[in-house]
Amino acid sequence: MLTDDFVVLDPRFAALAMGNVHVEKLFTGCRWAEGPAWFGGGRYLVWSDIPNDRMMRFDETDGSVSVFRQPAMNSNGNTVDREGRLVTCEHRGRRVTRTEHDGRITVLADRFEGKRFNSPNDAVVKSDGSVWFTDPSYGIDSDYEGDAAPSEIGACHVYRIDPDGSVTVVADDFAKPNGLAFSPDESRLFIVDTGRSHGAQYPKHMRRFEVNTDGRTLSGGGVFAESEVGMFDGLRVDVHGNVWTSSGDGVRCYAGDGTLLGIIRIPEVVANCCFGGRKRNRLFICGTTSLYAVYLNTRGA
Repeated sequence: MLTDDFVVLDPRFAALAMGNVHVEKLFTGCRWAEGPAWFGGGRYLVWSDIPNDRMMRFDETDGSVSVFRQPAMNSNGNTVDREGRLVTCEHRGRRVTRTEHDGRITVLADRFEGKRFNSPNDAVVKSDGSVWFTDPSYGIDSDYEGDAAPSEIGACHVYRIDPDGSVTVVADDFAKPNGLAFSPDESRLFIVDTGRSHGAQYPKHMRRFEVNTDGRTLSGGGVFAESEVGMFDGLRVDVHGNVWTSSGDGVRCYAGDGTLLGIIRIPEVVANCCFGGRKRNRLFICGTTSLYAVYLNTRGA
């Protein structure tokens, strides 16, 4: 029997949840928790606490939490590349970086056509080694999550960094591009637009793009889902192609056809989530001040 933490809106969701499983609070004390990334080799999770300018580390082997890095350039989104290295979007640094295995930090990109990025927000690594990331203005809008500054580019785009270091715009029609994730076969890319944070005339939805056969460009981009409570933010896709996305009332799960299957209730606004654990069947959830987790009957793609 499912606990009250799960709201089933479509029978398919019941098969993704686990009976007698509760959402667990693993840590609290953040100001705005974001950007969870799972390191399977060490069985630990790294996430950002943006306003506190630190990155945190949860060790699944003993449940301990420690500071991973501080100061952290008001880091936001994090992901892990194909070689097990941490890739980070930095608000204050206005750049995307990679932490090498020995701890050195390599700058992957900090400019486009000579102009500094606004504040890279979230990133995903494709199987060809390219890094795709969003660049809204949240880190330069105020001093709370970065350093207030005017935009040099003058717009908020989605970019791709190729292994050779070249940077290309892959989508330029967003108000505030935010979370993003590929489908399991990388044929589709889901991207959130949180423009509503800057006015009622802007969107608060998720779009679905087709990845063209060249693997480098996008087409389509129709609306996949509209956010009903608050705004979508970060998201992940499971092995079945279901989209698990943050929202104002928890984590919402959408089928690949856009049907809302169900909701995992979280008592705080959720910013992001990621799959982890030894079997990648544990969903870690960044909910404003706290880190939560819940076991599911599915695995991350």
